[in-house]
Amino acid sequence: MPRSMTAFARHTIDFSWGSLTCELRSVNHRFLETGFRLPETMREIEMPLREIARKKLTRGKVDCSVQVNFNSGDSSGDDAVSADLELAKRYIDLAEKVAAQLQNPAPISPLEILRWPGVLKDQQIDAEDLHKAAIKTFKETVEQLLESRHREGDKLGVMIEQRLTGIESQLVLVRGELPSILEHQRQRLHDKMADIKSQLDEDRLEQEMVIISNRADVDEELDRLEAHISEIRLALKSNDAIGRRLDFLMQELNREANTLGSKSIAGVTTQASVELKVLIEQMREQIQNIE
Repeated sequence: MPRSMTAFARHTIDFSWGSLTCELRSVNHRFLETGFRLPETMREIEMPLREIARKKLTRGKVDCSVQVNFNSGDSSGDDAVSADLELAKRYIDLAEKVAAQLQNPAPISPLEILRWPGVLKDQQIDAEDLHKAAIKTFKETVEQLLESRHREGDKLGVMIEQRLTGIESQLVLVRGELPSILEHQRQRLHDKMADIKSQLDEDRLEQEMVIISNRADVDEELDRLEAHISEIRLALKSNDAIGRRLDFLMQELNREANTLGSKSIAGVTTQASVELKVLIEQMREQIQNIE
């Protein structure tokens, strides 16, 4: 089934020492690109998190943020979180130097200072336990993201199926009209050649009409369009990443629709070609979001 690259997931897990919240945002992208905003104490697990994402996701630009919320105290009665005041002072001194170069700088909030990298530090929780908790939270959030991608993909699949049905309707219309179109063209050629018929060999005239009829025959284009539709439906049932394959099939559909228009000798086939290209473009726009 198709999976959309546009999705969102947010997941929080509570632990004895506090909680971890992971937020994932995903949009379409040609390849898989992951970006992480992590607390300083978790920087060393960024690569393991990237590897988890790589195993679960194939395409898309994925932004991840992880927030740690510690309880106010632990069983020992000491604060679970402390601040590196020396580091904070260095940040403040640097910020004041920058502020001196500005006109009417905004005041620095203490809460903002606490958010600066490395100011808050955990003295009670083992780093390994914190990293394991973060990895667990990230894995569960990725699963939620996949579920969201599947839900959005199901909606895209319904839309694509509706357009495929519309294309099939146009193919049925053209096939039904094709015999009368060719017969009408044959009669027109006969009428135009009536005045000079005596000057042409009857066999030669018939050969010319066969050539013209063959040029106007679009049976092969209709067959290929139907074959591509079948391939698209097969792809939509696959559990693999199908975005690139669908994009290729859209190019092939558009190629056949253009050929149908170039061979057109009647309004019905010209209109069908235009309608096909509209339906194909509508699918192509949505397929850009499929993984």
